[in-house]
Amino acid sequence: MKRAAALSLAVIIATTSISAPAFAWGARGHELISGAAIDGLSKDIPAFLRTRAAHDQITMLGREPDRSRGAGKTHDWERDPGHYINLDDGGLAGGLFSLDELPPGRSDFDAAYRVKDIKPPAPGYLPYAIIDGWQQIVKDFAYWRASSVAEKNARTKADRDWFTADRKLREMIIIRDIGVWTHYVGDGSQPQHVSEHHAGWEGVFTDPMTYPPQGQPPEIKTIHNFYEGPFVKANFKEADVKGAMPAYRNCACYIDKRVPDYLKATWAEIRPLYTLVQSGDVRDASPAAKAFTLKRLAAGASEARDMIEDAWKASASATVGYPNINVADVISGKVVLTPDSYGAD
Repeated sequence: MKRAAALSLAVIIATTSISAPAFAWGARGHELISGAAIDGLSKDIPAFLRTRAAHDQITMLGREPDRSRGAGKTHDWERDPGHYINLDDGGLAGGLFSLDELPPGRSDFDAAYRVKDIKPPAPGYLPYAIIDGWQQIVKDFAYWRASSVAEKNARTKADRDWFTADRKLREMIIIRDIGVWTHYVGDGSQPQHVSEHHAGWEGVFTDPMTYPPQGQPPEIKTIHNFYEGPFVKANFKEADVKGAMPAYRNCACYIDKRVPDYLKATWAEIRPLYTLVQSGDVRDASPAAKAFTLKRLAAGASEARDMIEDAWKASASATVGYPNINVADVISGKVVLTPDSYGAD
């Protein structure tokens, strides 16, 4: 994401207050992460999500949260801070919470900052965006599982037809929800999206080059813009990212543990990134800079893939309908669904 701040990198400037909205990784970077994540899914995942069509749709949807910017003040105020979280050099969000200590909901998170007269959206909501999206995907998968069973064993043809239609609709929803959500997971692999040093680092690193680099458009005003945009576009393809992805990692933990661990690992890379900027490696697209960046892109893709796998597993014991019905009871045949099971009038 290109954080919209008119800062020159002749002198690197740090920002510790409320941040301006940002664009992340750039369109190409998000496409690489979203597409590689889907191509990396195991055969345990439903086949509709492993098709070329689903891959192509999710690849495009990975850009969607940036494309929707500027829809209006209410829309942007709610959504733009979901792209980042500004951690200080001690790993605290806005000087208050570590990633391991975040309140479970944004309302409590915001309330703590209001006490210190810091108004939302400081310092950003990235962990909440990832967790919220993952929980939605679990619910999506749960309904897909239940409707897939019910379209076979519901008692009447009318009910079976209803569940067939619902299952097909759910597949469209899942593709859309996963595509949009992979954007935020991708943001979480870019070190500048988890640090207050998103546009520079005053007093620590001084970049000898003047931005924009020679030959780049004039809107490329910061290292953030250049690094995740033109640099990524010029140097990486989806095959590169897929080849660099590690194997599936089962953290055997809840999502509110997995996400902080992921973002802490990214935060630890902010100093190595600026070291590469300082040395001119990023400017020159050196092997070291490309290796570092490929690892970051692969981290985003593999984390998205792994969390989709986890969401699918979690959906087997999730609930659907109201009152709640356990998916396991639907699969076992203990409960035979009717359309009213999803909410009677």
